[in-house]
Amino acid sequence: MPRVTRLPARTRGALASLLAGITLAGATAAPAAPAPPDGPAGNGRPVVIRYTEHGVPHIRAGDWRGLGYGYGYASATDNLCVLADAYLTVRAERSRHLGPDAPADSGLGVAGDSLTSDLYFQRLKDSRTVERLVAQPPPLGPEPEVRQLVDGYVRGYNRYVAETGTAGADDSACRGKAWVKPVTALDVYHHFHAVATMSGAGTMMDGITAARPPAPGPSATSATSPSSLEATASGLGAAVRAARGDGELGSNALATGSRGSGGDARAVLLANPHFPWHGARRFWQSHLTIPGRLDVSGASLLGFPAVLIGHNRDLAWTHTVSTAATYGLYEVPLVPGDPTRYLVDGVPEPMRAHRVTVRVRAADGTEDTVRRTLWETRYGPVTGTGPGGFPLPWTTRSAHVLRDANAGNLRAVNSWLGLGRARDTDDVRRVLTRTQGLPWVNTVAADRRGRTLYADLQVVPHVTDDLAERCSTPLGERVFAVSGVPVLDGGRGDCAWGSDPDAVEPGLLGPARLPILARDDYVVNANNSPWLTNPAAPLTDYPRVVGDKGTPRSLRTQEAVLTAERRLAGTDGLPGRGLTRTAAQHLLFRDHSRAAELAGADAVRLCRSFPGGLAPSSRGPVDVSAACPALEAWDGTFRRDSRGALLFARFVLKAEAVPGGPWRTPFDPADPLHTPRTLAVDDPQVRRAFGEAAAELRAAGIALDAPLGVHQYVVRGGERIPLHGGPHQAGVLNVITPRWDPAAGATEVTTGTSFLQVTEFPERAAPRVSTLLTYAQSSDPASPHHADQTRLYSRGTWVPERFTLAEILRSPHLRTVVLTAP
Repeated sequence: MPRVTRLPARTRGALASLLAGITLAGATAAPAAPAPPDGPAGNGRPVVIRYTEHGVPHIRAGDWRGLGYGYGYASATDNLCVLADAYLTVRAERSRHLGPDAPADSGLGVAGDSLTSDLYFQRLKDSRTVERLVAQPPPLGPEPEVRQLVDGYVRGYNRYVAETGTAGADDSACRGKAWVKPVTALDVYHHFHAVATMSGAGTMMDGITAARPPAPGPSATSATSPSSLEATASGLGAAVRAARGDGELGSNALATGSRGSGGDARAVLLANPHFPWHGARRFWQSHLTIPGRLDVSGASLLGFPAVLIGHNRDLAWTHTVSTAATYGLYEVPLVPGDPTRYLVDGVPEPMRAHRVTVRVRAADGTEDTVRRTLWETRYGPVTGTGPGGFPLPWTTRSAHVLRDANAGNLRAVNSWLGLGRARDTDDVRRVLTRTQGLPWVNTVAADRRGRTLYADLQVVPHVTDDLAERCSTPLGERVFAVSGVPVLDGGRGDCAWGSDPDAVEPGLLGPARLPILARDDYVVNANNSPWLTNPAAPLTDYPRVVGDKGTPRSLRTQEAVLTAERRLAGTDGLPGRGLTRTAAQHLLFRDHSRAAELAGADAVRLCRSFPGGLAPSSRGPVDVSAACPALEAWDGTFRRDSRGALLFARFVLKAEAVPGGPWRTPFDPADPLHTPRTLAVDDPQVRRAFGEAAAELRAAGIALDAPLGVHQYVVRGGERIPLHGGPHQAGVLNVITPRWDPAAGATEVTTGTSFLQVTEFPERAAPRVSTLLTYAQSSDPASPHHADQTRLYSRGTWVPERFTLAEILRSPHLRTVVLTAP
């Protein structure tokens, strides 16, 4: 077992003072010590894990393998069951252990059941795609440091599994389960690849595994009629958006530089990803150090032994989910009478049939086998559905196939490790250009020199506007316009994706074509396109596949940009001008709603306009009279004690679905931050939306004027923890997306504010950082760090980060674990 030490407080304080002095002297008068060379895995060197408040590990090692070893051990300690479930998924063994009808792991893709998930991942395993990517030299394959990190991670994870054993695992979710077992490096790389492709192929697992050649007959030859084309395109476009930034993944990022920061700060970065609170896409916080080589703190998705969002001494960065398409569809014409052959420039090509075999647990507990044939073309797999299960029928005339731009991307950890070692925003640009490994996110960064950067240097298909105009199918013309996802004519060889000389691999847009903005005032993104990153310098020179421009911004984007503008102008009610760490914390947790700012007064007028106080709904007239005074007194925030906020949130969600929108004043591209506006209180559908929201609360037994926190909460260990925050659609930066229980209200969180980090750079001293992991470090209900930070989040309390060794050693909760890597 690892050695655990705890120094007396007096000794820790004295040692911290001594170390602080040594560090200062070394920084000003002595050259840095030479970095220790990498040797065989571990090389017998100790790995030191110092735990501070709320179970945050500060992992220090002498080489990359040792660092990975400590990371693997510590992350398994906190989240063994979630990690083991992810590896079970990418090994295509869910049906064998859980049964074919068991739910799939939604953190790694969209599949109707475990059998579908297994068929998809077994096909990937059979193709040996990941093995070929691992075998390539960088930048296409893992860099040497990444290989060593992964090697160490596997050893550290497996050590924890060996020490606890499945029978001894603390978490009841996997205690005694045969699927909790050692992993290989290939399992880890398969996990990386699954995360990279989850925005493309991962959204169409059902369609890829269920696609079947049509049987001959009239029903199979039907094509989309002109009368239904518009509806089909609209539905597919909506499905694309829902599966991307409008779905469960999102983020806010705000960076200020020398002209936008306040006090003595040279730059400030607010990182606010909105990710799932459960499953494989949970964040986990750590601080990783190899003296002289790496010193980076922040959070990563479980299973990634590098910091994905964080900071070092001189640079902070974060990501938001990009609007850029990461995949495209082709419609291929089929050879008449043979739906498994298709035509390219009139020449027949056979589809490739792949017989996939998956072992499943039968109802009687015995093991059975399922075999299925999956089909593939030169572009990629045939799919019978698009994102969200939208039907794309395989007829006797044509079939739709998927090309995922991330299919060859195993470079993400190369990118993130490079960001951890970057020293300024120029380095960020160089790292992202060289690796081009970020799969579906853009980057916002700030450095000690007082500069900020927005960079959408990620994986994007090489589909120019000209190519889309020449090659889009009739369906594709409409879908591309509304979503940026191309649907091209696969029967023409000249419709293949292009290539740029500066792209890391063929078929991708090169970095020179992708939008970048460097400023010394501010940059911001809240999951809209690059257009209004800073309204003083709108970005417009990028193709549609990256995002739109001159179109309505979400209310959350309006709130983010206006928050930055008002803070720089000093018109937001806070003292002074410019962003500081303290101001950023306050502005996020004030829970202000842009929708309430635009329509709060209109909502009161709407509420008071119903005859007899009765609003229409599908459940019959509902009395809303009690809501009107609450809405009138409401300050437009989503704090725990806000009365009227819950009703307003449900109303906003229903009003958003009104055809044409709920606004009287339409969007004006010349005034994108203040339009659309003015609630259409006389629109019968808007009025009915209000009644439906009220009826929904009544059915759940919730008073229309109830405080938000009474009915928006989570339960941890039998304790009910009230939550502040509101939905994305209400224009609240602190997003909370609850799981709505029709009988009880918002009783769990599906996604929302997850890892928070505000980093402030003074001119010379160490960065000043506050963090918060809303769902806490551990998914294990038995852990003391299962809900401790959730309680802090409930109270609006942040955690001061300990970054320097002196700060770490001063922690009153310091606990040290020393590992010796084999």
